[in-house]
Amino acid sequence: MTQHQPQPQQFYLTAPTECPYLDNRAERKVFTHLVGNRAPELNDLLTQAGFRRSQNIAYRPACENCNACVSVRILAGEFKMTRSMRRIWKRNQDLIGFANKAEPSSEQYALFHDYLNSRHHNGGMSEMSVLDYAMMVEDSHVNTQIIEYRMRGADTMITGKGEGPLIAAALTDVMGDGVSMVYSFFNPELADRSIGTYIILDHIMRCNALGLPHVYLGYWVNGSAKMHYKTRYKPQEHLTANGWQLTDIAD
Repeated sequence: MTQHQPQPQQFYLTAPTECPYLDNRAERKVFTHLVGNRAPELNDLLTQAGFRRSQNIAYRPACENCNACVSVRILAGEFKMTRSMRRIWKRNQDLIGFANKAEPSSEQYALFHDYLNSRHHNGGMSEMSVLDYAMMVEDSHVNTQIIEYRMRGADTMITGKGEGPLIAAALTDVMGDGVSMVYSFFNPELADRSIGTYIILDHIMRCNALGLPHVYLGYWVNGSAKMHYKTRYKPQEHLTANGWQLTDIAD
């Protein structure tokens, strides 16, 4: 019987484009497709190697003469909240997150659209249509959830769900060694709640409940003020030329 050897994974390199994080820099990415039965296993391996997932694509920076983008993961089991984090956690205890299948809804898109208009109106995602959003959520061959955050209700202890309008949502991959936060968004009118921080804290708790060691936060960009918040969640490891190493950058 003829045996067919598996095809090697193909990787591609993008053309240079303007860097969205640092002025007067150009970015390039190396990427590959995450499709088929091997996609979950491959996503695990590539995430551990510093890749991020967007739909059915795994990518990582491959910029010439720049290594400012550094992969970050939180050591969930050793994490301790700061005093300000404890206040944020307590402030949002009237919220509950429920993990759904990665299926889009019009309510999600409306919140996503409001969030982008408020926080990232000049960003590359600001012109995303309903179809674009649906593809962002649905086009996954790995274990992806969308966690919806709503106010706690009378039946929350029974159903595990919240009630009322959607306040925040997080697209999240569950992997063999942790969870990867793909994208999150929230009601921009509730800035006093620090919901972005709360969502990360909630993912750390979920990771611990699953018995998994890591929460992958994506890239910390050295020199980018808008990415500096990721250094607050400690202990954390950064991916270096010598592998994942514990780091302590001042927040």
